[in-house]
Amino acid sequence: MATAGLQRRICGHIVRRVAGLRGFWRACSSPGGKGRLVTFPEIKSFIERCMTCVGTRVKDASSLADVLVAADYRGHYNHGINRLEMYVHDIRSGITEKFGEPVIIKQTAATAYVDGCNVLGPVVGNFCMQLAIQKAKNAGIGWVVAKGSNHFGIAGWYSMQASEEGLLGMTFTNTSPLQIPTRAKESVLGTNPLSLAAPGRDKDSFVLDMATSTAALGKIELNERKGLSIPNGWGADSRGKESNDPTAVLQGGGLLPLGGSEQSGGYKGYGLAMLVEIFCGILSDGHWGPNIRKWKNTTTVANLGQCFVAINPDAFAPGFQDRMQALVDTCRNLSPAEGESSVLVAGDPERQHMAICDQEGGIRYHANQVTHGVELAKHLGIRPMEVRA
Repeated sequence: MATAGLQRRICGHIVRRVAGLRGFWRACSSPGGKGRLVTFPEIKSFIERCMTCVGTRVKDASSLADVLVAADYRGHYNHGINRLEMYVHDIRSGITEKFGEPVIIKQTAATAYVDGCNVLGPVVGNFCMQLAIQKAKNAGIGWVVAKGSNHFGIAGWYSMQASEEGLLGMTFTNTSPLQIPTRAKESVLGTNPLSLAAPGRDKDSFVLDMATSTAALGKIELNERKGLSIPNGWGADSRGKESNDPTAVLQGGGLLPLGGSEQSGGYKGYGLAMLVEIFCGILSDGHWGPNIRKWKNTTTVANLGQCFVAINPDAFAPGFQDRMQALVDTCRNLSPAEGESSVLVAGDPERQHMAICDQEGGIRYHANQVTHGVELAKHLGIRPMEVRA
């Protein structure tokens, strides 16, 4: 049980920002300023109906539904039901296998090399992280690398599986080439996300889940549709020059590494993207860099490389969770800069969004997202999502 003092700190930290975040989300979620509410069970059921309709096994559809709902629940809408149609198409077309299970090619006490056998990414991800957790409990660390995988949703989903067991969890994946290396003009690396989840005390945690590019492709697409320029550091044109024109970035250009140009430290983001590529594509002998299928290409097998790590802190100095809690509390308790209400650590924005969803009994979606879901249901001949408000 959490101590009263810790409960007050966590709850107070969330409450200070919930009211403002609710207003922000509702303002952004639909033209009328209020998104359409869908209950958690209904969202999961809808995803499962869509996937089983095209031949996905019930247990695999459930695994996918869990991670997509978690993404939306945590506020990562780009990786929730927004991606559902992609998974439906990949199963329906046969590009992703409906059946089969990941296979361990070889292993040691602390490592494993897995072939995902081209099944759904979340099936591969769950298998690999659970294997890493088992090894970490027995050997102190579990390091599992997979080839033959597919898009697996948010990386943090798998890292958090380890932190919920009292372990540190790390997850990495390569992706379609969208990112331009520093001093280059061609996109050869993906957004290559990485995640670290570390447990504190009483179910508190640090959950980092980030891309190694400055911005997601979807943000640039959205600015183009709105006729807006993009901030410095987001993308470059076909010459490799930093650009504020989203069209120039999308048509022949690419994303810039985290940090933007070389002058502003983009070479560091480039280095992080390479780190992820080495852990994933190179270590696994899956596809890597420019050999990965282009984004929105659904006619080629993805063969993504992914890496899952679990670390048992008990193998090192005692008292990890106490020190971890002290670290995050130290940061949260700092005096905010002028105009800011509080200092956050990785995972806090997601907790704020989750608190709103819990209060409302579901997740709010933009009206266009609901409409798209209705159209997908009609196309598949299944019952659409039931919307509350």
